[in-house]
Amino acid sequence: MSGFTAEPLATTVARWAARDPGRAALVHGERRISYAGLADDVARHARAMIAAGVRPGDRIACLAPPSPEFVVTLLAASAVGAIWVGLNPRYKLEELRYVLGDCTPRLMFARTEIDGRGYAAELTAIAQDHPAMTIVTADTQPAFLAAGEATQIAPLESRPPVGREPCMIVYTSGSTGRPKGAVLHHAGIAAFAEAQNRLWPLDPMRVLNYFPINHIGSVVDITCPALAGGGTVVLMEKFDPRESLALMARERCTLWASVPSVFQMQLDLPDFAGFDLSAVQLIVWEGAPMAEPLIRRLHAIHPRLATNYGMTEATSAILAEPPCADPEVLARSVGRPFAHAEVRLMAPDGQEGDAGEIQLRSPLAMLGYWNRPEETAQAFTADGWLRTGDIGRRLADGRYAIAGRIKEMYKSGGYNVYPLEVEAVIDGHPLVHASAVVGVPDPLWDEVGVAFVVAEPGLTAAALLEHCRAHLANYKLPKRIELRDALPLLPIGKVDKVALREAARALPPLPPAGA
Repeated sequence: MSGFTAEPLATTVARWAARDPGRAALVHGERRISYAGLADDVARHARAMIAAGVRPGDRIACLAPPSPEFVVTLLAASAVGAIWVGLNPRYKLEELRYVLGDCTPRLMFARTEIDGRGYAAELTAIAQDHPAMTIVTADTQPAFLAAGEATQIAPLESRPPVGREPCMIVYTSGSTGRPKGAVLHHAGIAAFAEAQNRLWPLDPMRVLNYFPINHIGSVVDITCPALAGGGTVVLMEKFDPRESLALMARERCTLWASVPSVFQMQLDLPDFAGFDLSAVQLIVWEGAPMAEPLIRRLHAIHPRLATNYGMTEATSAILAEPPCADPEVLARSVGRPFAHAEVRLMAPDGQEGDAGEIQLRSPLAMLGYWNRPEETAQAFTADGWLRTGDIGRRLADGRYAIAGRIKEMYKSGGYNVYPLEVEAVIDGHPLVHASAVVGVPDPLWDEVGVAFVVAEPGLTAAALLEHCRAHLANYKLPKRIELRDALPLLPIGKVDKVALREAARALPPLPPAGA
Protein backbone atom coordinates (compact mmCIF):
# COMPACT_ATOMS: atom_id res chain seq x y z
CA MET A 1 0.00 0.00 0.00
CA SER A 2 1.58 3.19 -1.16
CA GLY A 3 2.28 5.88 1.41
CA PHE A 4 1.79 3.99 4.65
CA THR A 5 2.03 0.62 6.35
CA ALA A 6 -0.18 -0.94 8.99
CA GLU A 7 0.32 -2.93 12.15
CA PRO A 8 -1.79 -5.84 13.36
CA LEU A 9 -4.82 -4.65 15.29
CA ALA A 10 -3.56 -6.67 18.24
CA THR A 11 -0.51 -4.40 18.39
CA THR A 12 -2.76 -1.34 18.56
CA VAL A 13 -4.71 -2.89 21.41
CA ALA A 14 -1.45 -3.70 23.25
CA ARG A 15 -0.40 -0.08 22.84
CA TRP A 16 -3.67 1.14 24.38
CA ALA A 17 -3.16 -1.36 27.20
CA ALA A 18 0.26 0.14 27.94
CA ARG A 19 -1.05 3.70 27.73
CA ASP A 20 -4.26 3.28 29.73
CA PRO A 21 -4.53 -0.27 31.08
CA GLY A 22 -7.76 0.22 33.00
CA ARG A 23 -9.71 1.71 30.11
CA ALA A 24 -12.75 -0.38 29.18
CA ALA A 25 -12.33 -2.17 25.84
CA LEU A 26 -15.31 -4.52 25.92
CA VAL A 27 -18.57 -4.70 27.84
CA HIS A 28 -20.47 -7.99 27.75
CA GLY A 29 -23.37 -8.27 30.17
CA GLU A 30 -21.90 -7.77 33.62
CA ARG A 31 -18.32 -8.31 32.35
CA ARG A 32 -16.14 -5.27 31.77
CA ILE A 33 -12.86 -6.12 30.06
CA SER A 34 -10.08 -3.54 30.23
CA TYR A 35 -7.52 -2.99 27.50
CA ALA A 36 -4.93 -4.63 29.74
CA GLY A 37 -7.18 -7.64 30.26
CA LEU A 38 -7.97 -7.85 26.56
CA ALA A 39 -4.31 -7.60 25.55
CA ASP A 40 -3.38 -10.34 28.02
CA ASP A 41 -6.16 -12.63 26.77
CA VAL A 42 -5.10 -12.01 23.17
CA ALA A 43 -1.47 -12.84 23.96
CA ARG A 44 -2.49 -16.08 25.69
CA HIS A 45 -4.58 -17.13 22.70
CA ALA A 46 -1.81 -16.14 20.28
CA ARG A 47 0.71 -18.34 22.13
CA ALA A 48 -1.78 -21.21 22.14
CA MET A 49 -2.40 -20.80 18.41
CA ILE A 50 1.32 -21.06 17.72
CA ALA A 51 1.57 -24.09 19.98
CA ALA A 52 -1.29 -25.67 18.01
CA GLY A 53 0.74 -25.30 14.82
CA VAL A 54 -0.86 -22.18 13.37
CA ARG A 55 1.40 -20.39 10.92
CA PRO A 56 1.00 -17.13 8.99
CA GLY A 57 -1.63 -17.55 6.32
CA ASP A 58 -3.50 -20.35 8.12
CA ARG A 59 -7.21 -19.78 8.65
CA ILE A 60 -8.91 -19.57 12.04
CA ALA A 61 -12.71 -19.77 12.20
CA CYS A 62 -15.00 -18.57 14.98
CA LEU A 63 -18.61 -19.63 15.56
CA ALA A 64 -19.99 -17.21 18.12
CA PRO A 65 -22.39 -14.30 18.61
CA PRO A 66 -21.04 -10.77 19.18
CA SER A 67 -19.08 -11.62 22.32
CA PRO A 68 -15.55 -11.39 23.78
CA GLU A 69 -14.42 -14.67 22.18
CA PHE A 70 -15.09 -13.20 18.75
CA VAL A 71 -12.89 -10.18 19.51
CA VAL A 72 -10.13 -12.17 21.20
CA THR A 73 -9.80 -14.76 18.43
CA LEU A 74 -9.86 -12.02 15.79
CA LEU A 75 -7.03 -10.13 17.51
CA ALA A 76 -5.00 -13.23 18.29
CA ALA A 77 -5.23 -14.36 14.68
CA SER A 78 -4.04 -10.90 13.67
CA ALA A 79 -1.10 -11.19 16.07
CA VAL A 80 0.20 -14.45 14.60
CA GLY A 81 -0.45 -13.61 10.95
CA ALA A 82 -3.39 -15.97 10.54
CA ILE A 83 -6.55 -15.22 8.55
CA TRP A 84 -9.72 -14.98 10.65
CA VAL A 85 -13.14 -16.13 9.42
CA GLY A 86 -16.38 -15.29 11.27
CA LEU A 87 -19.24 -17.80 11.16
CA ASN A 88 -22.87 -16.82 11.69
CA PRO A 89 -24.64 -18.87 14.39
CA ARG A 90 -27.71 -18.91 12.14
CA TYR A 91 -25.86 -20.99 9.57
CA LYS A 92 -27.32 -24.44 9.04
CA LEU A 93 -25.02 -27.44 8.82
CA GLU A 94 -24.72 -27.29 5.03
CA GLU A 95 -23.83 -23.59 5.17
CA LEU A 96 -21.18 -24.27 7.80
CA ARG A 97 -19.83 -27.14 5.72
CA TYR A 98 -19.63 -24.94 2.65
CA VAL A 99 -17.72 -22.07 4.29
CA LEU A 100 -15.38 -24.34 6.24
CA GLY A 101 -14.78 -26.52 3.21
CA ASP A 102 -13.91 -23.42 1.21
CA CYS A 103 -11.48 -21.79 3.66
CA THR A 104 -10.19 -24.99 5.40
CA PRO A 105 -9.28 -23.57 8.84
CA ARG A 106 -6.50 -24.93 11.01
CA LEU A 107 -8.49 -24.02 14.14
CA MET A 108 -12.17 -23.44 14.85
CA PHE A 109 -13.40 -21.77 18.02
CA ALA A 110 -17.04 -22.66 18.67
CA ARG A 111 -19.77 -22.18 21.19
CA THR A 112 -21.68 -25.40 21.78
CA GLU A 113 -24.93 -23.52 22.44
CA ILE A 114 -26.12 -20.12 21.24
CA ASP A 115 -29.53 -18.63 21.92
CA GLY A 116 -30.98 -22.01 22.87
CA ARG A 117 -29.60 -23.85 19.84
CA GLY A 118 -27.19 -26.69 20.50
CA TYR A 119 -24.40 -27.35 18.01
CA ALA A 120 -23.25 -30.78 19.18
CA ALA A 121 -24.46 -32.62 16.08
CA GLU A 122 -23.05 -29.97 13.75
CA LEU A 123 -19.67 -29.95 15.46
CA THR A 124 -19.49 -33.74 15.33
CA ALA A 125 -20.20 -33.70 11.60
CA ILE A 126 -17.68 -30.90 11.04
CA ALA A 127 -14.99 -32.78 12.99
CA GLN A 128 -15.53 -35.80 10.74
CA ASP A 129 -15.29 -33.58 7.64
CA HIS A 130 -12.09 -31.86 8.84
CA PRO A 131 -9.99 -34.32 10.88
CA ALA A 132 -6.95 -32.02 10.65
CA MET A 133 -8.84 -29.06 12.13
CA THR A 134 -8.82 -28.55 15.91
CA ILE A 135 -12.16 -27.45 17.35
CA VAL A 136 -11.84 -25.43 20.56
CA THR A 137 -14.92 -25.23 22.80
CA ALA A 138 -15.44 -24.06 26.37
CA ASP A 139 -14.64 -27.59 27.55
CA THR A 140 -11.36 -27.85 25.66
CA GLN A 141 -10.22 -24.24 25.91
CA PRO A 142 -8.34 -24.60 29.24
CA ALA A 143 -6.14 -27.35 27.81
CA PHE A 144 -5.71 -25.39 24.58
CA LEU A 145 -4.49 -22.31 26.46
CA ALA A 146 -2.31 -24.34 28.81
CA ALA A 147 -0.44 -25.82 25.85
CA GLY A 148 0.59 -22.33 24.83
CA GLU A 149 1.86 -21.14 28.20
CA ALA A 150 5.39 -22.39 27.53
CA THR A 151 5.43 -21.04 23.97
CA GLN A 152 7.41 -17.84 23.54
CA ILE A 153 6.43 -15.27 20.94
CA ALA A 154 7.93 -11.87 20.28
CA PRO A 155 6.24 -9.03 22.13
CA LEU A 156 3.32 -7.83 20.05
CA GLU A 157 4.66 -4.27 20.11
CA SER A 158 7.83 -5.34 18.28
CA ARG A 159 6.14 -7.07 15.36
CA PRO A 160 7.02 -5.38 12.06
CA PRO A 161 4.39 -3.68 9.91
CA VAL A 162 2.47 -6.26 7.92
CA GLY A 163 0.93 -4.10 5.19
CA ARG A 164 -1.16 -5.97 2.66
CA GLU A 165 -0.88 -9.41 4.20
CA PRO A 166 -4.33 -11.03 4.38
CA CYS A 167 -5.95 -11.05 7.81
CA MET A 168 -9.64 -11.75 7.30
CA ILE A 169 -12.05 -13.53 4.97
CA VAL A 170 -15.59 -12.16 4.89
CA TYR A 171 -18.11 -14.27 3.03
CA THR A 172 -20.64 -12.37 0.99
CA SER A 173 -24.34 -12.95 1.60
CA GLY A 174 -24.72 -15.26 -1.37
CA SER A 175 -28.10 -13.79 -2.37
CA THR A 176 -27.23 -14.44 -6.02
CA GLY A 177 -25.43 -17.76 -5.54
CA ARG A 178 -22.86 -19.46 -3.34
CA PRO A 179 -21.06 -17.05 -0.98
CA LYS A 180 -17.60 -15.91 -1.98
CA GLY A 181 -14.88 -15.11 0.53
CA ALA A 182 -13.54 -11.58 0.16
CA VAL A 183 -9.94 -11.51 1.42
CA LEU A 184 -9.19 -8.30 3.34
CA HIS A 185 -5.76 -7.15 4.50
CA HIS A 186 -4.19 -5.51 7.55
CA ALA A 187 -3.36 -2.23 5.85
CA GLY A 188 -6.84 -1.82 4.41
CA ILE A 189 -8.59 -2.41 7.73
CA ALA A 190 -6.16 -0.23 9.68
CA ALA A 191 -6.45 2.60 7.17
CA PHE A 192 -10.24 2.30 7.13
CA ALA A 193 -10.46 2.47 10.93
CA GLU A 194 -8.20 5.51 11.10
CA ALA A 195 -10.09 7.29 8.31
CA GLN A 196 -13.54 6.57 9.79
CA ASN A 197 -12.43 7.83 13.20
CA ARG A 198 -11.11 10.98 11.56
CA LEU A 199 -14.31 11.52 9.55
CA TRP A 200 -16.65 10.76 12.48
CA PRO A 201 -14.75 11.84 15.63
CA LEU A 202 -16.20 10.84 19.00
CA ASP A 203 -14.98 11.48 22.52
CA PRO A 204 -15.33 9.08 24.21
CA MET A 205 -16.07 6.40 21.63
CA ARG A 206 -18.67 3.96 22.96
CA VAL A 207 -20.70 1.84 20.54
CA LEU A 208 -23.14 -1.05 20.72
CA ASN A 209 -22.49 -4.06 18.46
CA TYR A 210 -25.23 -6.65 17.88
CA PHE A 211 -24.41 -7.51 14.26
CA PRO A 212 -23.40 -11.07 13.31
CA ILE A 213 -19.65 -11.59 13.34
CA ASN A 214 -19.53 -12.87 9.76
CA HIS A 215 -20.61 -9.42 8.53
CA ILE A 216 -18.27 -6.57 7.71
CA GLY A 217 -20.49 -4.16 9.65
CA SER A 218 -19.82 -5.99 12.90
CA VAL A 219 -16.06 -6.42 12.48
CA VAL A 220 -14.75 -3.63 10.27
CA ASP A 221 -17.33 -0.85 10.66
CA ILE A 222 -17.85 -1.07 14.42
CA THR A 223 -15.30 -3.18 16.30
CA CYS A 224 -12.06 -2.28 14.52
CA PRO A 225 -12.47 1.53 14.54
CA ALA A 226 -13.56 1.48 18.17
CA LEU A 227 -10.55 -0.56 19.32
CA ALA A 228 -8.15 1.35 17.07
CA GLY A 229 -9.34 4.57 18.70
CA GLY A 230 -9.21 3.28 22.27
CA GLY A 231 -12.98 3.11 22.49
CA THR A 232 -15.41 0.72 24.12
CA VAL A 233 -17.46 -1.91 22.30
CA VAL A 234 -20.65 -2.97 24.08
CA LEU A 235 -21.45 -6.49 22.88
CA MET A 236 -25.04 -7.73 22.59
CA GLU A 237 -25.45 -11.37 21.64
CA LYS A 238 -29.03 -11.19 20.37
CA PHE A 239 -30.65 -8.04 19.04
CA ASP A 240 -33.83 -6.79 20.64
CA PRO A 241 -35.11 -3.26 19.87
CA ARG A 242 -36.00 -2.39 23.45
CA GLU A 243 -32.98 -4.01 25.09
CA SER A 244 -30.62 -2.40 22.58
CA LEU A 245 -31.87 1.04 23.57
CA ALA A 246 -31.65 0.13 27.26
CA LEU A 247 -28.03 -0.96 26.77
CA MET A 248 -27.18 2.23 24.90
CA ALA A 249 -28.69 4.28 27.70
CA ARG A 250 -27.04 2.30 30.49
CA GLU A 251 -23.59 2.26 28.86
CA ARG A 252 -23.77 5.87 27.67
CA CYS A 253 -23.09 5.00 24.04
CA THR A 254 -21.91 7.95 21.99
CA LEU A 255 -22.35 6.35 18.56
CA TRP A 256 -25.79 5.10 17.51
CA ALA A 257 -25.06 3.07 14.40
CA SER A 258 -27.34 0.68 12.55
CA VAL A 259 -29.31 0.02 9.38
CA PRO A 260 -32.59 1.81 8.50
CA SER A 261 -34.89 -1.11 9.30
CA VAL A 262 -33.45 -1.39 12.82
CA PHE A 263 -33.81 2.34 13.46
CA GLN A 264 -37.44 2.02 12.40
CA MET A 265 -38.05 -0.82 14.88
CA GLN A 266 -36.43 1.14 17.69
CA LEU A 267 -38.23 4.41 16.99
CA ASP A 268 -41.59 2.64 16.72
CA LEU A 269 -41.43 1.32 20.27
CA PRO A 270 -44.29 2.91 22.24
CA ASP A 271 -41.93 3.72 25.13
CA PHE A 272 -39.06 5.01 22.97
CA ALA A 273 -39.15 8.45 24.59
CA GLY A 274 -38.34 6.86 27.93
CA PHE A 275 -34.80 5.85 26.95
CA ASP A 276 -32.04 8.28 27.88
CA LEU A 277 -29.93 8.70 24.75
CA SER A 278 -28.39 11.98 25.86
CA ALA A 279 -24.86 10.56 25.54
CA VAL A 280 -25.26 10.07 21.78
CA GLN A 281 -22.91 12.32 19.78
CA LEU A 282 -23.51 10.91 16.30
CA ILE A 283 -26.20 8.83 14.54
CA VAL A 284 -25.04 6.77 11.54
CA TRP A 285 -26.88 4.47 9.17
CA GLU A 286 -25.31 2.16 6.63
CA GLY A 287 -26.32 -0.70 4.38
CA ALA A 288 -29.28 0.99 2.69
CA PRO A 289 -30.70 4.45 1.98
CA MET A 290 -33.00 5.98 4.56
CA ALA A 291 -36.28 7.76 3.81
CA GLU A 292 -36.36 11.45 4.68
CA PRO A 293 -39.24 11.14 7.21
CA LEU A 294 -37.18 8.68 9.24
CA ILE A 295 -34.09 10.90 8.94
CA ARG A 296 -36.10 13.82 10.30
CA ARG A 297 -37.23 11.75 13.27
CA LEU A 298 -33.58 10.99 14.06
CA HIS A 299 -32.63 14.61 13.46
CA ALA A 300 -35.09 15.65 16.14
CA ILE A 301 -33.23 13.40 18.59
CA HIS A 302 -29.74 14.56 17.64
CA PRO A 303 -28.75 16.93 14.81
CA ARG A 304 -25.39 15.29 14.08
CA LEU A 305 -26.10 12.61 11.46
CA ALA A 306 -24.01 10.73 8.90
CA THR A 307 -24.20 7.91 6.38
CA ASN A 308 -22.03 6.03 3.95
CA TYR A 309 -22.16 3.61 1.05
CA GLY A 310 -19.84 0.66 0.73
CA MET A 311 -19.44 -3.06 0.22
CA THR A 312 -17.47 -5.93 1.68
CA GLU A 313 -15.07 -6.10 -1.26
CA ALA A 314 -14.11 -2.45 -0.74
CA THR A 315 -13.30 -3.03 2.96
CA SER A 316 -16.52 -1.13 3.69
CA ALA A 317 -16.91 2.56 2.78
CA ILE A 318 -16.64 3.84 -0.78
CA LEU A 319 -18.60 7.05 -0.30
CA ALA A 320 -19.28 8.75 3.02
CA GLU A 321 -20.82 11.88 4.50
CA PRO A 322 -19.20 13.72 7.42
CA PRO A 323 -21.46 14.75 10.32
CA CYS A 324 -24.32 16.70 8.81
CA ALA A 325 -27.40 18.48 10.14
CA ASP A 326 -29.36 18.68 6.89
CA PRO A 327 -31.92 15.85 6.49
CA GLU A 328 -32.56 16.77 2.86
CA VAL A 329 -28.88 16.32 1.94
CA LEU A 330 -28.72 13.01 3.79
CA ALA A 331 -31.88 11.74 2.09
CA ARG A 332 -30.68 12.43 -1.45
CA SER A 333 -27.00 11.46 -1.26
CA VAL A 334 -24.39 9.24 0.39
CA GLY A 335 -21.54 11.73 0.45
CA ARG A 336 -18.26 11.99 -1.40
CA PRO A 337 -15.41 9.51 -1.99
CA PHE A 338 -14.04 8.01 1.22
CA ALA A 339 -10.38 8.34 2.18
CA HIS A 340 -7.94 6.73 -0.27
CA ALA A 341 -10.79 6.11 -2.76
CA GLU A 342 -11.11 7.08 -6.40
CA VAL A 343 -14.63 6.71 -7.79
CA ARG A 344 -15.89 6.74 -11.33
CA LEU A 345 -19.29 6.14 -12.96
CA MET A 346 -19.27 3.97 -16.07
CA ALA A 347 -22.18 3.80 -18.52
CA PRO A 348 -23.03 0.49 -20.26
CA ASP A 349 -21.25 1.75 -23.38
CA GLY A 350 -18.00 2.02 -21.42
CA GLN A 351 -18.04 5.82 -21.22
CA GLU A 352 -17.31 7.57 -17.94
CA GLY A 353 -19.80 10.26 -16.94
CA ASP A 354 -22.12 11.56 -14.24
CA ALA A 355 -24.25 8.40 -14.14
CA GLY A 356 -23.47 4.70 -14.39
CA GLU A 357 -21.99 1.80 -12.46
CA ILE A 358 -20.00 2.90 -9.43
CA GLN A 359 -16.45 1.66 -9.76
CA LEU A 360 -13.71 2.00 -7.18
CA ARG A 361 -9.93 2.18 -7.21
CA SER A 362 -8.51 2.04 -3.70
CA PRO A 363 -5.57 0.46 -1.85
CA LEU A 364 -8.10 -0.52 0.84
CA ALA A 365 -9.98 -2.88 -1.50
CA MET A 366 -9.89 -6.65 -1.10
CA LEU A 367 -7.02 -8.73 -2.40
CA GLY A 368 -9.53 -10.95 -4.19
CA TYR A 369 -11.92 -13.82 -3.56
CA TRP A 370 -10.50 -16.80 -1.70
CA ASN A 371 -9.63 -19.57 -4.17
CA ARG A 372 -11.65 -17.85 -6.92
CA PRO A 373 -9.22 -16.41 -9.50
CA GLU A 374 -11.82 -16.24 -12.27
CA GLU A 375 -14.40 -14.49 -10.11
CA THR A 376 -11.70 -12.18 -8.76
CA ALA A 377 -10.83 -11.21 -12.33
CA GLN A 378 -14.51 -10.57 -13.08
CA ALA A 379 -14.81 -8.32 -10.02
CA PHE A 380 -12.26 -5.89 -11.43
CA THR A 381 -12.07 -4.07 -14.74
CA ALA A 382 -9.10 -4.57 -17.05
CA ASP A 383 -7.57 -1.35 -15.70
CA GLY A 384 -7.96 -2.34 -12.05
CA TRP A 385 -11.22 -0.76 -10.87
CA LEU A 386 -13.54 -2.72 -8.56
CA ARG A 387 -17.01 -3.21 -9.99
CA THR A 388 -19.73 -2.57 -7.39
CA GLY A 389 -22.79 -3.58 -9.40
CA ASP A 390 -24.54 -0.43 -8.17
CA ILE A 391 -25.76 2.47 -10.28
CA GLY A 392 -24.90 5.95 -9.06
CA ARG A 393 -25.28 9.59 -10.03
CA ARG A 394 -22.87 12.45 -9.36
CA LEU A 395 -24.76 15.50 -8.10
CA ALA A 396 -23.97 19.12 -8.80
CA ASP A 397 -22.42 19.62 -5.34
CA GLY A 398 -19.97 16.74 -5.84
CA ARG A 399 -21.88 14.27 -3.69
CA TYR A 400 -23.12 10.96 -5.04
CA ALA A 401 -26.57 9.36 -5.03
CA ILE A 402 -27.34 5.66 -5.38
CA ALA A 403 -29.92 4.67 -7.99
CA GLY A 404 -29.98 0.94 -7.28
CA ARG A 405 -28.44 -2.45 -7.92
CA ILE A 406 -27.84 -3.49 -11.51
CA LYS A 407 -29.02 -6.99 -10.63
CA GLU A 408 -32.19 -5.70 -8.95
CA MET A 409 -33.12 -3.57 -11.94
CA TYR A 410 -36.03 -4.91 -13.98
CA LYS A 411 -37.20 -3.97 -17.46
CA SER A 412 -40.88 -3.07 -17.81
CA GLY A 413 -42.23 -2.31 -21.26
CA GLY A 414 -38.68 -1.72 -22.50
CA TYR A 415 -37.84 0.75 -19.71
CA ASN A 416 -35.30 0.19 -16.94
CA VAL A 417 -36.80 0.43 -13.46
CA TYR A 418 -34.64 0.65 -10.34
CA PRO A 419 -36.54 -0.52 -7.22
CA LEU A 420 -34.65 1.93 -5.02
CA GLU A 421 -36.26 4.88 -6.79
CA VAL A 422 -39.75 3.44 -6.36
CA GLU A 423 -39.08 2.59 -2.71
CA ALA A 424 -37.95 6.16 -2.04
CA VAL A 425 -41.29 7.47 -3.30
CA ILE A 426 -43.30 4.94 -1.30
CA ASP A 427 -41.29 5.60 1.85
CA GLY A 428 -41.99 9.30 1.40
CA HIS A 429 -45.67 8.74 2.25
CA PRO A 430 -46.20 9.89 5.86
CA LEU A 431 -48.07 6.70 6.83
CA VAL A 432 -45.45 4.27 5.46
CA HIS A 433 -42.92 2.63 7.77
CA ALA A 434 -40.99 0.53 5.25
CA SER A 435 -41.19 -0.79 1.72
CA ALA A 436 -39.42 -3.10 -0.69
CA VAL A 437 -39.98 -3.48 -4.44
CA VAL A 438 -39.05 -6.51 -6.52
CA GLY A 439 -39.46 -7.28 -10.20
CA VAL A 440 -41.38 -10.36 -11.38
CA PRO A 441 -42.13 -11.75 -14.86
CA ASP A 442 -45.21 -10.43 -16.64
CA PRO A 443 -46.68 -11.76 -19.93
CA LEU A 444 -47.48 -8.30 -21.25
CA TRP A 445 -44.76 -5.98 -19.93
CA ASP A 446 -41.92 -8.52 -19.60
CA GLU A 447 -41.45 -7.58 -15.93
CA VAL A 448 -43.44 -5.52 -13.43
CA GLY A 449 -42.85 -4.33 -9.89
CA VAL A 450 -44.46 -5.70 -6.77
CA ALA A 451 -44.26 -3.46 -3.71
CA PHE A 452 -44.40 -4.90 -0.19
CA VAL A 453 -45.27 -2.16 2.28
CA VAL A 454 -45.53 -1.82 6.05
CA ALA A 455 -47.80 1.10 6.88
CA GLU A 456 -50.11 2.60 9.47
CA PRO A 457 -53.58 1.04 9.69
CA GLY A 458 -56.01 2.73 7.34
CA LEU A 459 -53.63 3.30 4.43
CA THR A 460 -54.93 1.38 1.43
CA ALA A 461 -53.08 0.05 -1.55
CA ALA A 462 -55.22 2.24 -3.80
CA ALA A 463 -54.31 5.40 -1.88
CA LEU A 464 -50.64 4.48 -1.96
CA LEU A 465 -50.80 3.87 -5.70
CA GLU A 466 -52.25 7.34 -6.19
CA HIS A 467 -49.36 8.73 -4.16
CA CYS A 468 -46.96 6.92 -6.50
CA ARG A 469 -48.76 8.26 -9.59
CA ALA A 470 -48.04 11.80 -8.42
CA HIS A 471 -44.30 11.15 -8.27
CA LEU A 472 -43.43 8.42 -10.78
CA ALA A 473 -43.69 7.84 -14.50
CA ASN A 474 -46.35 5.29 -15.40
CA TYR A 475 -43.89 2.51 -16.28
CA LYS A 476 -42.30 2.76 -12.82
CA LEU A 477 -45.58 2.25 -10.95
CA PRO A 478 -45.76 -1.06 -9.07
CA LYS A 479 -48.21 -3.47 -10.67
CA ARG A 480 -49.47 -4.43 -7.25
CA ILE A 481 -49.00 -3.24 -3.68
CA GLU A 482 -49.06 -5.80 -0.88
CA LEU A 483 -49.58 -4.44 2.62
CA ARG A 484 -47.74 -6.45 5.27
CA ASP A 485 -47.24 -6.34 9.03
CA ALA A 486 -43.47 -6.73 8.56
CA LEU A 487 -40.83 -7.35 5.92
CA PRO A 488 -38.51 -10.37 6.07
CA LEU A 489 -35.05 -9.38 7.22
CA LEU A 490 -31.60 -10.86 6.81
CA PRO A 491 -29.55 -11.35 10.02
CA ILE A 492 -27.87 -7.98 9.52
CA GLY A 493 -31.22 -6.16 9.39
CA LYS A 494 -31.45 -5.62 5.64
CA VAL A 495 -34.63 -6.56 3.81
CA ASP A 496 -34.49 -10.07 2.35
CA LYS A 497 -35.21 -9.36 -1.32
CA VAL A 498 -34.77 -13.01 -2.28
CA ALA A 499 -37.61 -14.06 0.05
CA LEU A 500 -39.80 -11.23 -1.24
CA ARG A 501 -39.13 -12.16 -4.85
CA GLU A 502 -40.27 -15.70 -4.09
CA ALA A 503 -43.34 -14.37 -2.28
CA ALA A 504 -44.19 -12.09 -5.21
CA ARG A 505 -43.99 -14.93 -7.69
CA ALA A 506 -46.27 -17.03 -5.48
CA LEU A 507 -49.04 -14.40 -5.39
CA PRO A 508 -52.26 -15.31 -7.24
CA PRO A 509 -52.68 -13.47 -10.55
CA LEU A 510 -54.53 -10.19 -10.50
CA PRO A 511 -57.99 -10.14 -12.08
CA PRO A 512 -58.08 -8.70 -15.61
CA ALA A 513 -58.54 -4.94 -15.83
CA GLY A 514 -62.20 -4.03 -15.60
CA ALA A 515 -63.21 -7.39 -14.09
